[in-house]
Amino acid sequence: MDLHFDLEKAKMYKSQSQAIRVLTESWAEANLFCPRCGFHRIKHFPNNRAVADFYCPACRSEYELKSKNGKIGAKIADGAYETFIKRITCDHNPDFLILSYHLSDLCVDDLLIIPKHFFTPEIAEKRRPLGDNARRAGWVGCNILFGEIPEQGKISIIQNRCAVDSNEVVAQVQKSVVLQTSNIEARGWLMDLLNCVNQVHGDIFALDDIYRNEAMLQARHPQNNNIRPKIRQQLQVLRDKGVIEFLGRGLYRKIF
Repeated sequence: MDLHFDLEKAKMYKSQSQAIRVLTESWAEANLFCPRCGFHRIKHFPNNRAVADFYCPACRSEYELKSKNGKIGAKIADGAYETFIKRITCDHNPDFLILSYHLSDLCVDDLLIIPKHFFTPEIAEKRRPLGDNARRAGWVGCNILFGEIPEQGKISIIQNRCAVDSNEVVAQVQKSVVLQTSNIEARGWLMDLLNCVNQVHGDIFALDDIYRNEAMLQARHPQNNNIRPKIRQQLQVLRDKGVIEFLGRGLYRKIF
């Protein structure tokens, strides 16, 4: 896999943002396999399609590509807030490909796939509306809060300029499917509890370790007045999905 961009693809563009978009998208089409099924290539949708950038000719999975100069960091700029929310909550939302590069050498540093079932409305941060003097006055963009996505949903395709074996990538994506749910409210609770579990140091944890997140969970789910029973219920869901194991006496083990 060639990690360098083909500069010939963007030589006609004067705008840096347009040039980078062309470079990253042409690189992806020339080099990427489908992380869902392992097919050797993905294809670009026509440019006027608003929902996704690429699709797999074999399994028809869809992908949206986001690129960033430098390290990925805690936030990734996206487009319009309302459009993003509609996209991730619909029945046919795409998986996201997150690519980082450096302008100094125009080479892919890291590439992740975030499967679509890890996206919840809580990971979208509203940006301030554009001012009255802006060409799109009042327009509201958003940031993807990368830190809010559970670690199980950040699957490396390229890491520190080294490509991960495609079979390993597909295996990890398929393993993550156990966490899939189409109900947005249930998905939000599941991702929140998964983050709580991930934040506990070590493989063994107690129910009380998760109860320490009660105030945070209450703030995120203000309509629920029974947070502790909900925590226990979601731990049972994670147990049934093979993410954790119940050891008895209020103790659990991480096994995902």
